[in-house]
Amino acid sequence: MGLGGISLWQLLIVLVIVIVIFGTKRLSSIGTDLGGAVKGFRKSMSDVDKDDDKAQIDTPDAEFSETPSDATSKSDTSQKV
Repeated sequence: MGLGGISLWQLLIVLVIVIVIFGTKRLSSIGTDLGGAVKGFRKSMSDVDKDDDKAQIDTPDAEFSETPSDATSKSDTSQKV
């Protein structure tokens, strides 16, 4: 018994069918492309982590020019005019 009820023979049969359908050259190019994609993803994730370390954490995410109570009082006075 292999992985999750799949025996070794069943895995070998599936592997042979995949090789026959796609060929070894195409499988190697797919593997190369997939490896490059994973490498690029890991590099970008490590770059994001480095950028987060350099960023200023104490700065606010947004700046508001007026408080909500000021905004409602101004809108009330503008509607009365």
